[in-house]
Order: sequence, then C-alpha cells, then structure tokens
Amino acid sequence: MSSRRKVVVGIVVVVVLAIAATLAVVQGRDRGVEVRLEEVSRRDLVATVTASGHVRARRTVDISADVQGRVVELNVDEGDDVQAGAILLRIDPTQYQAAVARNEGALSQAQARVLEQEANVIRFQRDYDRIVAQRQSLEFGVAQAQAALTEAREFLSKTVIRAPISGKVTRLNIESGETVVIGTMNNPGSLLLTVSDLSVVEAVMEVDETDVSLIAPGDSAVVELDAFPDTRFDGRVTEIGNSAIRPPSSTAAAGQAQAVDFEVVITMTDPPDNIRPDLSATADVIIDTREDVLAVPIISVTVREDEDGGGAPVDDEDETEQRPEGPVARSRLGKPTEGVFVVTEGTVTFAEVEIGITGQEYFEVVAGVEEGDTVVAGPYQRIRNLSDGDAVKAAESDSRGRAEGPQG
Repeated sequence: MSSRRKVVVGIVVVVVLAIAATLAVVQGRDRGVEVRLEEVSRRDLVATVTASGHVRARRTVDISADVQGRVVELNVDEGDDVQAGAILLRIDPTQYQAAVARNEGALSQAQARVLEQEANVIRFQRDYDRIVAQRQSLEFGVAQAQAALTEAREFLSKTVIRAPISGKVTRLNIESGETVVIGTMNNPGSLLLTVSDLSVVEAVMEVDETDVSLIAPGDSAVVELDAFPDTRFDGRVTEIGNSAIRPPSSTAAAGQAQAVDFEVVITMTDPPDNIRPDLSATADVIIDTREDVLAVPIISVTVREDEDGGGAPVDDEDETEQRPEGPVARSRLGKPTEGVFVVTEGTVTFAEVEIGITGQEYFEVVAGVEEGDTVVAGPYQRIRNLSDGDAVKAAESDSRGRAEGPQG
C-alpha cells in the first residue's frame, strides 16, 4: 500500500473515531436523567415555627348583674370607647329604693326606741340593770337594722353598672327593656357586655407538641391577620402554656392519633388602631437565625439506609409498617444517612451532610459540601431514585434559566 493511501486511511479512521466519540457523548447526554441543578451558595437563613390562632385583649372584663331587674337605661353601643367609672346601664331601681326606704324607717324606729329606753334608765334607776340589758338588746337591733340598710343600699348601688376599666365595648349582649338575671351556683347570670383594653393586644396561637419545645419566651414573631391582608405586625412571645389546650382524651378511638396543641401567647408591639378581639391570626415565631452560611435547597436533602449513602432511599410507608414498637427496640435501628447528590461532569455522587437550621426553603449545611458545588435540586421523586454514578442533565427550563443569569 502506498504512503498516500496509508495517509488517507489514517485520516478516515481518525474522522470515524471522532464521530463515534461525539455520538457517544451526545448519546450519554441524552441518556442522563433530567433534573434541576443548583450551586451551593451562602445565604441568610431564618428558622421559624408557624402557627394559627386568634387575637385577644390582654385585659378583658365580662360584666354581669348582681341584682335582678329590667334595664331602663343603656348608654353604650358595641364598639364604643368608655372610661373607667362611666355609667354603662341602669337597672330599674324601684324595688331597691323601696327596700332602702323601709330599712331607713326601721333604723329610725330602732334609734327612737333606744332614746326611749335611755330616758327610762334615768327615770327608773331602780330598774337600771334590767333596762340596761334591754338597751343592749335594742342596740343589737340597731346594728342589725344598720346592716340591713347597708345591704339594701349596696343592692341599690348595683343597679348602676359602671365601666371597671378604660377600653372599648367589644361585646354587648343586652338591650334596653330586657331583664337581667343574677347567677346562681348552677346557672350563670346574664352576661351583659364586655369591655376590653386594646392598648395591649395578644395573638393566642395553637402550636403543635413537636414545635412548642423550640419556642422560648422573648422570641420575636411576625403576625398576619386575615382582616388586614398584606400587612405584617411585629410581636414577641410572652407566654407558653404548660399543659395542652385539649388534654388527650381516654375515650379516643383505638389507633387514632389525637392532636396535642399548646397555647403560645404573642404580644403584638404595633397592633392597628381598629383591631378587634377574636380576629383570625397566623404567626411565624423566629426560633433561630444564621447569616452568610452555606445552604442547599430543602428538596435536595434525602436519606439513604446504608452507611456509605449509596443504597436505596428510605421509603416512608415501609418504614412506618416495619417500625418496631417501643423506644428500646427503635434505639437499636441504624440512623439513616442524610445527604445530597453532588454533580461532577454529568454524574452524581451521594455526599453525606450535616444539617444546621431549617429556613423557609433552604437547609444550613455545616459540613459535607463546599461553596460552588453543584447539587441536584429536584424533582423530589427523581432525587429519591438516584444512585451513585447515575448520569444526569439539567432540565431544559433550568438550562435556559442558567443561561439568562443567576436566579434571585
């Protein structure tokens, strides 16, 4: 074979090999699993506990009647502001005025009889001892009459109901002309109205038992009220319940888990002027913050059963079915490995990571990856099915987004 022909054959071989290599690369790329990719970067993270509840005034007084009768004067409407001592309503005082008059007459009569007996003491010195005893007896009658009069006057004074605190009338349950009833041992009396001091407003939240231990008095919070959309209010945790709002019931059906919630009170620092009690509220309690820390998307973190992390993903349903009963048996189980899939030249490697706080969309990573590493960031089901060495490629939408520049 001539030299010229050898050169031509060599060129053809090289071209064929180059085409084959190109096709292999293209086919390898085509065979890769489409996933979303994201670089490990530094972020500011805020860990929160989210809960829902309602608004209340810190100081609220429910007003009931101490005497029975018809309301003859009602001086407030629901929503009115009142000052302490202001007359809110009057109950018909007629029978109580009559009782005061009767007892005043009885007191005067008793006092007259005392004076009469005093004269008898002077006039009948011989009967001194007897008269003195009678006088003491009558003085006891004066004391009884005085006590009866005091009681009658007390009932009369209670026909006028005044505001015990300054605030807003937040509930009005009575109308002029209606009859109020006093409470007994077994039956509550008429709840006439409620006055609330809204200068200090609290959001009372129901927090799940798994989250309440993360919250501490003094933690800051952000509160949203359904009645004030697109507005956030600052607050601070001032009280955490020591017992459940609804204690676990012994009558709960077998096999049915019962929710256990605890009351967490958030004092709002800047409530709106026209806020009302019982408004629905949602709050984020800030339990921790980190500034400028390595972070990966929450969806990137997955768990594997074996020690090196390359095994099968943990199946939540299978784990529930096979989970041993009792803490001793469960303590013998190995702890699943948490990690992310790091992408290098189109293939993935499972990297165990140590997780810090949990933000809204990102985990803090204490160890396991470096800034600038590329990790698989979704979809969730594809991450669960990945194994070491699998080929991946960026999803088309992800590629376009990266070509346009960093995402905010």
